[in-house]
Amino acid sequence: MPRYLISFNYGDMNVPDDELPAVGEAARAVVRQASEAGVLVFAGGVGEPQDTRVVAPNGQVRVGPRSQRAEFIGGLTIVEVAGPAEALAWGAKIAAACRCDQEVREFMPGAQVCGE
Repeated sequence: MPRYLISFNYGDMNVPDDELPAVGEAARAVVRQASEAGVLVFAGGVGEPQDTRVVAPNGQVRVGPRSQRAEFIGGLTIVEVAGPAEALAWGAKIAAACRCDQEVREFMPGAQVCGE
């Protein structure tokens, strides 16, 4: 079955501080639903862009994003589902829970998974 990345950009989940606990619980509830449905591969938020570590081809490491781009992933979910309609349905559930748009993208055919 194909795997899909469902993600949102850092800063897109723009909700008042007093609503963050409710948004967090709603997001965890959708992740539990995906797990119980057997489609969840992975889900999680991503740290602050300024804390990014960049590894160069020569092995050198530096702190901070590699460019001044405007968008960074803020959180992601990976699901393994029958096809795009099901992936979009999970994306819609996550969008409602997180109160922000979600990108839904299929992993390229032949993507490798450890242990497979």
